[in-house]
Formats: sequence, structure tokens, C-alpha cells
Amino acid sequence: MSITGTRVTAATPVLPGGTRAVPPGPPRTAAPSLFRQLVTDRIGLLSSAAARYGDAVRISIGPKTIYLFNHPDHAKHVLADNSSGYHKGIGLAEARRVIGDGLLTSEGEVWRRQRRAVQPMFQNKRLAHQDAAVAAEAARLVERLRAHAGGAPVDMAEEMTGLTLGVLGRTLLDADLGAFTSIGHSFEGVQDQAMFEMVSLSMVPLWLPLPLHLRFRRARRELYRVADRLVLDRAGRPGDDLLSRMIDSARRLPGGARAARRRLREELVTVLLAGHETTASTLSWAFHLLDRHPQVRERLREEAVSVLGDRLPVYEDLHRLRYTAMVVEEVMRLYPPVWALTRVAQRDDEVGGYHVPAGADVMISPYTLHRHPAFWNDPERFDPERFDPGRPSGRPRYAYIPFGAGPRFCVGNHLGMMEATFVLAMVVRELRLTGLPGRPAVPEAMLSLRVRGGLPMTVSLA
Repeated sequence: MSITGTRVTAATPVLPGGTRAVPPGPPRTAAPSLFRQLVTDRIGLLSSAAARYGDAVRISIGPKTIYLFNHPDHAKHVLADNSSGYHKGIGLAEARRVIGDGLLTSEGEVWRRQRRAVQPMFQNKRLAHQDAAVAAEAARLVERLRAHAGGAPVDMAEEMTGLTLGVLGRTLLDADLGAFTSIGHSFEGVQDQAMFEMVSLSMVPLWLPLPLHLRFRRARRELYRVADRLVLDRAGRPGDDLLSRMIDSARRLPGGARAARRRLREELVTVLLAGHETTASTLSWAFHLLDRHPQVRERLREEAVSVLGDRLPVYEDLHRLRYTAMVVEEVMRLYPPVWALTRVAQRDDEVGGYHVPAGADVMISPYTLHRHPAFWNDPERFDPERFDPGRPSGRPRYAYIPFGAGPRFCVGNHLGMMEATFVLAMVVRELRLTGLPGRPAVPEAMLSLRVRGGLPMTVSLA
């Protein structure tokens, strides 16, 4: 069974005698069907739960109970106001077994050290000098796609992975990641393993020779090889890029060379994953939606021609490519690259009037929050005008959180926005991408919200 029915109106529960209120949710007898949904359709599970039970839902699946909170006030409390009361949760907790303690999964002082090392690389004054690198990678993408005009379909999801890895290498690591063609496929193995860890509740030992485990171990070896190669290539030529900072930071910590090597591997693999995956997901969904909405594509193209002419974009163009940015923001509303923000309560708490016990798995889903009918008119409709800066929205701040919120707000948000804006403007200015008939784009909720099975599109000149 799936969760269906009439939406329950959310209200702060008031119980007599000081009884602690718990959120409504499906009965425990529904656990087998809920588990199947957790494995096959995580987006459908969360969407139907929010639609049926309202802004607070308690979902019990075997020994696991998930508290889904779906109101801006809930998001603000869990992610910002009481962020110290929550650590990273399901999905990312399991990913720690897979990728170790990088910025994405670490906690406490380890996370604070990593954040301090990364933060200066994303300051606006530094990003202003990265515009040429981003534009150059986008121009290379356009030329690759132009070569396919009139020919066989191109997998745009795969192309976006290559593009974003190229930008990551040039802007943050001073390295050519194009030389490591295996990275994208290796990360697929890592994500598949992380999701398996989540749905199996981390009960299956990694040493078992299951095909998924064998694929993961190959992927991890390859990613460690890439990380070691990047560090080796940097020997003797220190710089002011993120890789140099990470090497210096790892060597200053106690534990010796072996511990430093392990820390570097884990932190580099995390940067490689987080630094490209979310933007690649956003751009893939953008090209899909532009194909479905030709009037939006044409207006975007008109802006690109008007602002850029035939030149490459520069940092100062970001405020001129306003409609393009609106398109990116609306894409991230409908298909937020991070579809769920998971936490574990470190102590008893109360969210929206409901008791959350210590140790509980708590989830804030941007995917469902961005479709909340109380804050978004006709929420399933693709409408970039929602983000017109001249139009008051009346929405709470935490109704839209594509980059997360609170202390763990995505540090690379400005670089990601510049990259997505430049790429969309340059591609649409010159090319038209068309999806294949009968090939729907289906969201697949992994560590990011990717397109299941890729996104094949044909290329023609605009």
C-alpha cells in the first residue's frame, strides 16, 4: 500500500495531562509496503506522506522511525535555531561508512576545521576571478554538443557531470579532472552503496562479496587513486587553491603521515562528490524543463543574446542575466539537488508541538517543502516568474531551501549559481536540446536528485 487519502490539516497538538504528542502517520502494519517504497520510490514515499498526513508525519518502517517535518518553521528550528541539537542523519550517516569523514558527513570540531579551510575559497571577491574558468568550461561544453548537432542523442546527465568536474578542477583544485574519466562512474557506485546502506539499515557487512559491494570497492579504490594522484601532482608546487589548503591542514594535525593521507583522501573524495554532483543535477533538470517549456527557453535565449551578444559571460553579467537566474531558482524549487536534509536528534526536542525523542531520525525535505500548497501557488507548475525580484512573494524564508539552511548551509552556493547561470545562457544561446519521445525524465533520489537512467537529448542549432 502507498500513503494516499485526504490531507490532514496541520495544527499544534494540545493534549491533556501533559501527554507528549507524536505526529500522525501510517499504521505499523503498512511497514512492508513502506519499505518497498523506501527502496524503489523515496520521493513518492515522502510526497504521499506529506500529502496525506500534513506538516508532521511519523513513518515507522521496521526498527526505523522517521519524523518528517514539512513546514518552514520546522525547517528553521531543526536546521538553524537548534542546529546544535541535531547531527547528520540517514543517508549521510550511512555515507560515512562509504566516503569517511569529509565536510559532507563529519561533525563537531572535525567539521568546523574542514569548514574553516574551505570557506575562504568561496568568498565573492575570489569567485569574481573564477568567471573566466567557468565560462571556458561552458564554451568547451558548447563545442562538444555542437559536434553532435543533427546526430545521435547525447546523454546530458553525463555531459553535465563532465562539465561540473571540469569547473571544480579549474576553480578550486588547480587540476585538470578531465584526465580522470572514471570519476563519474565511480561516484555512481558510491551513491548506490550509500543508498543500499540506508535502506538495509547498515545491517549487511561490507565484506560480503555481493555485486553491489564489489562495485563499490572498485569505485572507492579508483576515487582514492584519483585523490592520491592529485596530492602527488601538487608536491613541490604549493598554491592558494583548495587542494593546497587541504594538504597543509591535514599535515598540521596529529597522527603522522598515514593519518594525514587518510584524512586527505576522505576530504578530497567528499569535495569531488559534493563539488560537482548538485550542479550537474540542477543543469540536467534545467535542460529537461526548458525542452518541455519552449516559451521559457526562448525568453532565456533572448536575454542571453541581448546581454552577451557573441562573447563569453563575465562575473558582472550575473546581475544582468536576471531571467536566467530565475529559471535556475525555479528548477531548484521543483528538483532541489539535495532532496532531503536528514538529522539525528541528539537530545529530546519539540518541533511544531510534537515530541522528538533523543536518537530519532528527523527529515526536512526540500522536495516536499518546495511544493507545499500553502506557500506555492500551483506548486507543480514550472514558473520562473515566481522568483522575479520585483514581485513580493509573501513566503517565509525557510519555504525555499535548495542549499540547505543554518550553519551547514551549502558553502558552494554562489559558485553553483554562477556555473548554472553561465552554462544555461551559453548553451541556449546557440543550441536547442530535445528530449526523446516516449522517454520520460524520472527523478531518482540518491545522495542528489538525479535523472534515472540518464537524460538522452538530440542537439540542433538554435
